[in-house]
Amino acid sequence: MKKVNNSNKIILDLCGGTGSWSKPYKDAGYDVRVITLPEYDINQSSFCERHIVFRNPEGKLRMTISYPRVYGIFAAPPCTMFSIVRTTPKIPRSFEQGMKTVQDCLKIIWEVQYDHKLAFWTLENPFGYLRRFLGKPAYQFDPTEFGGGHNKKTDLWGQFNEPKKTHEKQKTFSLAMKHESSMKIPDDYVRDPNMRKDAIARSITPAGFAKAFFEANQ
Repeated sequence: MKKVNNSNKIILDLCGGTGSWSKPYKDAGYDVRVITLPEYDINQSSFCERHIVFRNPEGKLRMTISYPRVYGIFAAPPCTMFSIVRTTPKIPRSFEQGMKTVQDCLKIIWEVQYDHKLAFWTLENPFGYLRRFLGKPAYQFDPTEFGGGHNKKTDLWGQFNEPKKTHEKQKTFSLAMKHESSMKIPDDYVRDPNMRKDAIARSITPAGFAKAFFEANQ
């Protein structure tokens, strides 16, 4: 069977962190662009003549992408301001601050959709206060339903084919969560000072879910 050439299809992974969600697309030859700190600041993005302009935190131009080449978009804006378990933060909760990045992610999705229909787009956040602003999500999953070792109810909004869950949901125990939190966090990963190491590790998209999403949305 002839191998499909996906190199002309751009996948935008907004606020993508380690790029774990879009990794199956990269492995399949898609042109994956992980737009994340410190190289890119989503809040500095702009639009010009059917191109998205991405800049770094200082506002310096880093990359431009033509709308027609964008095939699908992932968005994972920071969840710290929307977290239900945010009880002792160094910085007070600000929904307005949290929504700034959500709005900037959505604006990129909207701008591309004005030009052409994406194959898929989806915005992710753990179950929390973001529902107050975006309403009921299209889909929810727990990492254990895709072979993961910890519990974390995760909401997805957008237009996409639902990934098929591969496991029954399990209740994990502290030992399993401790093991999961020992996952290596990449040295260049920008850590939120309000998040513990175990919370950061659990924020990385589970490989089983990423694979299932890819299989449902190629």
